[in-house]
Formats: sequence, C-alpha cells, structure tokens
Amino acid sequence: MGFIHMALLHLKNLTKYFGGLAAVKNVSFDLNEGSILGLIGPNGAGKTTVFNLITGHYVPDKGEIIFNGENIVKKPTHKIVELGIARTFQTIRLFKNLSVLENAMSGYHCRMKAGVFACMFKPAWQRLEEKKAIDIALKELQFVGLNIDLEQQAKNLSHGNQRLLEIARALTTSPKLLILDEPAGGMNDQETKKLVNLIKKIRDRGITVLLIEHDMNLVMDVCEHIVVLDNGEKIAEGTPDEVKSDPKVIEAYLGLDEE
Repeated sequence: MGFIHMALLHLKNLTKYFGGLAAVKNVSFDLNEGSILGLIGPNGAGKTTVFNLITGHYVPDKGEIIFNGENIVKKPTHKIVELGIARTFQTIRLFKNLSVLENAMSGYHCRMKAGVFACMFKPAWQRLEEKKAIDIALKELQFVGLNIDLEQQAKNLSHGNQRLLEIARALTTSPKLLILDEPAGGMNDQETKKLVNLIKKIRDRGITVLLIEHDMNLVMDVCEHIVVLDNGEKIAEGTPDEVKSDPKVIEAYLGLDEE
C-alpha cells in the first residue's frame, strides 16, 4: 500500500449532552491516515452522535475534533465537506426523483465554482466544469460497480444499488476521509461481500474510512482497528482480535448475539 500512517482525525474528550443526558462522554481516539476504523457498540451507544459531531451536524459541548491538523469544531457542514470529509447515512438520502448520474454528480458540487449566473448563461469554463463533474461521476459509478442505466431515477434502484450510489456520490467530493453509517444495512450476503471488497478498494486508493456497522463479520473482516462505545463512553479499543476477546465488549455488545 505504501501510505504513511499518521493521525488524520484526532478526537479528544468529545462530549455531547441532550437534555442533561450525555450521549457521548469524554470519547478520545485517533484515526490513522489510510486505515479502516470501526466504531461499534449496542444501540444507543453514541456511535451516530460521534459521526454527527465530526461532520458538523452537532456541535460538541466539550472536546476537540482535529482533522488533517485543523480544528473543525463549529465549522459548518459544507466547509467540513470541502476540507475532505464525506459521509453516507444510516437511512439512505438520495435525490429519489433525479437520475443515477445526477445523484452522483451532486456530490461534486462542493468542488464547483459556478454560481447562478454561470449556470444560466453557461460560459465555456462552466461547460468544462460540468463536463468534469460528469466524468468524475461516471468514474466513481464504475468504481463502485454500478454498471446500470444511469438515466433511471434513483428511487427505482434496488436497496443495495442505492447504497452503492450513495457511496459513489460521497466519493465524487474527493474525500480524504469517508464516513460510512451502517452501509450493509438491508443488504443480502452477496451484496455485503461486494461491499467488503469495495471498502478495501477505497482504502487502497488512500482514502481513510470510518465505519459504523452492526454486521460483526463485516467489521472483523474489513477493519484494522476498532473502537467500542457503550452508554456514550469508550470501553475498549484495539485490533479486531483484541476487541473480540475483551470481556467488557463481550458483555456490552458481542454477547448480545449469543442470547
């Protein structure tokens, strides 16, 4: 692979309260550049809250979020995307009535300079920019394996293909860090295997991946490092083998599968 491993994302004492209850409490971990880190824990553990804090949907009550050497706390979501953080959502959020290609192109919008005037009158530079957006969208659609009719509406795709389209759209933003929130949700075994290979391919491009996922087989297969949350606090961290054998993790999360 040949990537230099250093902390691309650094969380320190991250804390968020909702109505007096701590959804996330003093969570700290580093995510190394070019790696895949899994964030796991039972429902209500605070995983998605951590994602929402990183991506600017929430502002922490305490703590630091350092991305690529820059403090991103209180930065608006669109600025965080411009810095190089892209995400998918637990509930698929596509433009259902737009085409597959248009959905993929929409991710590249954050890299475009054209305003309303340019879009109306289409000067030569704006046409070149639009062509570049199409080229990048086509490249990422091919990369994720969506070899389908690109003019069909997103709402007509299978659930698995909608997930892939959402990942392709995120990739068109040219991210340094891709955050995936339960990407295997609703996928069958064959689609999940495809997803595992895709996540590894994304990492092999030098894109760092942060993953929330309930499918423990997928997590153990794809993640090099895992952080475990329970009741908003970090209870364990380490390699898949270390985490799998940690008594606190077995009690809080993995043991649930055996009940």
